[in-house]
Amino acid sequence: MQFFRDQFGKFARLVNALASSPGATAVAFAIVILWVAAGPRFHYSEFWQLIMNTTSSIITFLMVFVLNNAQSRDTAAINAKLDTLILALEHADNRLVGLERQTDSRAKEVLAELSAAVEDADTESPPPSPGAAP
Repeated sequence: MQFFRDQFGKFARLVNALASSPGATAVAFAIVILWVAAGPRFHYSEFWQLIMNTTSSIITFLMVFVLNNAQSRDTAAINAKLDTLILALEHADNRLVGLERQTDSRAKEVLAELSAAVEDADTESPPPSPGAAP
């Protein structure tokens, strides 16, 4: 099973890199132009519509999984980096580490406490600037 996950990860990274390239956008644009240009030749038939609709549906269906894999990997990497920063800071709130893996109720609880702390900080008067008269 791990072999399959690793191979899918490699495949997803490759497809993601190719699909997000300017060349892929140009190819997709060219395909749409060719399809539109072929309309009069096929008299805008059901077959003409079926080809494009089926092709785009299949590509969209498959790309959902590839893009979701890429997004999940990126999100996990960002969360790991942020967790590392939080743990490295002496005065950071360690309750935020792994917050994305907590239950919804626990995450809402922590976020509500943080919102309250931010509001309290906003209402406090700012410290005097250096050189200002008391």
